[in-house]
Amino acid sequence: MSFRLLMSGLFLVGMSIAALADEPINTGPFGDVAIKGYDTVAYFTENRAVKGSSDFAYEWLGTPWHFNSAKNRDLFKSDPAKYAPQYGGYCALGVGLGANASENIDPVNSWRIIDGKLYFISDPTGAEMLDHPEGEAVLAKADANWESTKPLATKDYSN
Repeated sequence: MSFRLLMSGLFLVGMSIAALADEPINTGPFGDVAIKGYDTVAYFTENRAVKGSSDFAYEWLGTPWHFNSAKNRDLFKSDPAKYAPQYGGYCALGVGLGANASENIDPVNSWRIIDGKLYFISDPTGAEMLDHPEGEAVLAKADANWESTKPLATKDYSN
């Protein structure tokens, strides 16, 4: 499958489930917690998705974040920008494709840490694309698009 065909397909899927990122942090269409309640620190410390708990919650940028332990919560509190996902946890490919960012991420199977930054994607095929050279171009485009995609965000997540 060519890169262009893959991008076209992802664009159509993204458009059908996309939402204008009018919140700085992705809480999903029916959620009230960041990244569907997964512990953002665990991606870095355990290299896997770990469901967080409201017992270890911390509010940042007006959004509750759940963690699997007090230790992970405290690590996040000490440096949220280090652990927070890029683009507020919205789909990196959606942001890279234009003004819409999908909030329908798959925090279990579709994420990557690249150059010390956490990215979420809506499906495993898209996540695999980030492992190839064209993924670098998509992330560069997402960095450029994020400002217009996050109108209410108060923090630049692309750093």
